[in-house]
Amino acid sequence: MALPDPSWSADDIVAHLRSIGTEENRAGMARFGINTVAALGVGNSDLRPLARKLKKNHERSLLLWDTGIREARLMAAFTGEAKKVDIGQCRRWAAGFDSWEIVDTVADLFAETPFWRELIEEFAEDEREFVRRTAFAMLAWGAVHLKKEPDGTFLAYLPLIEKHAGDPRNFVRKAVNWALRQIGKRSMALYAPALALAEKLAASSDKTARWIGKDAVKELTDAKRLERLAAGKA
Repeated sequence: MALPDPSWSADDIVAHLRSIGTEENRAGMARFGINTVAALGVGNSDLRPLARKLKKNHERSLLLWDTGIREARLMAAFTGEAKKVDIGQCRRWAAGFDSWEIVDTVADLFAETPFWRELIEEFAEDEREFVRRTAFAMLAWGAVHLKKEPDGTFLAYLPLIEKHAGDPRNFVRKAVNWALRQIGKRSMALYAPALALAEKLAASSDKTARWIGKDAVKELTDAKRLERLAAGKA
């Protein structure tokens, strides 16, 4: 097969992925809690460079997703075009989420759509564990990468974090914690309100909320991290 290039079809990509997957990689993924039922055993260290060579292609990304293969779905997220994604596609993809890794990768794509706020609100209220995780993974990613978004946007999401801080499911609580920490580290303007919420949760009688709060307080009060934030390097 020729070297990867943007002309490759979804079938070409899947064939290539099958040729480089290993059982050793599949075993390693399983140790990190990644669902390997439909995995070929190709690590992200190979997938990301491959995605850069293949370039963005919306139609091809839809075909890759429909294979149901872990690596193909990650490639669909890496090479999807956010401007061409519609909200129905986001809902369909979210219904098939079966791993924290898929969630966190696709959340990056979803957070670049023009309706990302609507998705966060909708997915946060969804009772499915991986769908709810998506809302907070999007929020965490957005707090870091949506540089042009005003801080007020993220300040307004603190009540949503507080509302779901009691969800004890592992992949939800970790994402809620992640979102809180990333908002607090976004700017000095957000630091104080995020820390205040973290301290409030840390004092909660709810075990999950208490864990989320204590972990966030620990990171947000780290002296070196606070120094970097004050210097505008967070």
